[in-house]
Amino acid sequence: MPQLVNGVWEKGDVASGEMKGGAFHREPTSFRNWITPDGSPGPEGQPALKAEAGRFQLFVAYICPWASRTLMMRSIKGLKDILPIAISQPELGENGWTYDPPADAGPRVGRVHYQHELYTASDPHYTGKVSVPVLWDRREGRIVNNESADILRILNGAFDDLTGDRGDLYPEPLRPDIDRWNALIYDTLNNGVYRSGFARTQSAYEEAVTGVFATLDTLEAHLSRTRYVAGRHLTEADIRLFVTLVRFDAAYHGAFKCNLRRIADYPHLQAYLRDIYQSPGIAETVRIDHIKRGYYSIAHINPTGIVPLGPDLDLTSPHGRDALAGEGIVQRA
Repeated sequence: MPQLVNGVWEKGDVASGEMKGGAFHREPTSFRNWITPDGSPGPEGQPALKAEAGRFQLFVAYICPWASRTLMMRSIKGLKDILPIAISQPELGENGWTYDPPADAGPRVGRVHYQHELYTASDPHYTGKVSVPVLWDRREGRIVNNESADILRILNGAFDDLTGDRGDLYPEPLRPDIDRWNALIYDTLNNGVYRSGFARTQSAYEEAVTGVFATLDTLEAHLSRTRYVAGRHLTEADIRLFVTLVRFDAAYHGAFKCNLRRIADYPHLQAYLRDIYQSPGIAETVRIDHIKRGYYSIAHINPTGIVPLGPDLDLTSPHGRDALAGEGIVQRA
């Protein structure tokens, strides 16, 4: 994959550096500091900075589900005026994530054209992949955190004193259920579609795609009994699931060969997808045109670069959860 080696950018295809024996293995993230309301250490003792309006910034891409997690949390938690964003171009070229026009990264770094400039500004000798999202410190000119799971937890509570929003998408009583669902959804679905799409042996592909649809079947049954993954209320488990579902029919079904079924073939998953998409502030975090252009720009998956016209996604019609509930098909837990 395109990556930095001792601070020098090396070109390559998107997945090559994360392949082992024909199977895709995601490289762990490297920057794991925290932000807290008062600058005290993070939940596992991570070094932390104090939350401030305008000091921090998100660098994201609409194509990327990991980045979209953070965009959803930013919107749900009312952080648009607190936390500015920079949006990458959707196509993943030989220089990686690209900002055109260049993005303002604050006074120390100035404008950046490529995501890898943020990484070398933070560590001139950095070696590894260059990913989105990045939670960036504009004042110090360095990456705070580039792990989307961490950024979700940071945005869930760090800025509450500034916004007055006390909503909690990782509430203490539900954490065991959320953690259990997160583990399943991440391994077999969020990452499973990538293991399907990037597989270079038939056996690796079949193992991954079988897991994808086993989990979709499990979730279809589960969501026939409850509105959200962990019960009555939207939680981070729903954010993690939504970002894969909303990309599935447009990209993963075709580009990643996850074509046993579509989300449109699952009545409860489709209704759930529409339900969340139509929730306040969510639709603006989704750009299907970016998603299609981005995934179909991956050269080793789609050498021609042709972006399909379809499918015609149905996300804005009435979501149908109330109708399903009325028929006794959905029991709203």
